[in-house]
Amino acid sequence: MTSLTTELLEIPTIQQVAITDDTLSADLSDGRTISVPLAWYPRLLHGSVEERNNWRFIGGGNGIHWDQLDEDISIKNLIVGQPSGESQKSFQRWLSNRIARV
Repeated sequence: MTSLTTELLEIPTIQQVAITDDTLSADLSDGRTISVPLAWYPRLLHGSVEERNNWRFIGGGNGIHWDQLDEDISIKNLIVGQPSGESQKSFQRWLSNRIARV
């Protein structure tokens, strides 16, 4: 049995980001659009529409950063379908601090 493995020789960059109540979509420089469930990124899921829309590119389009939500997502994680790696304990601490500020 043979298996085919592929390596991304050239990682595309993110050109545009769109966020709905349940989806994060990224338009890539190679023409693809990748959409993932917002539930994969709990900080985004718990953010307001204003906070979700306040993002910027990092690494020349290799990632997205949300300053108010302290969240970073890389193009590589989107391509391979990798949800947030944040522990539940860390997320609960962040959520508790967020609720305390309101």
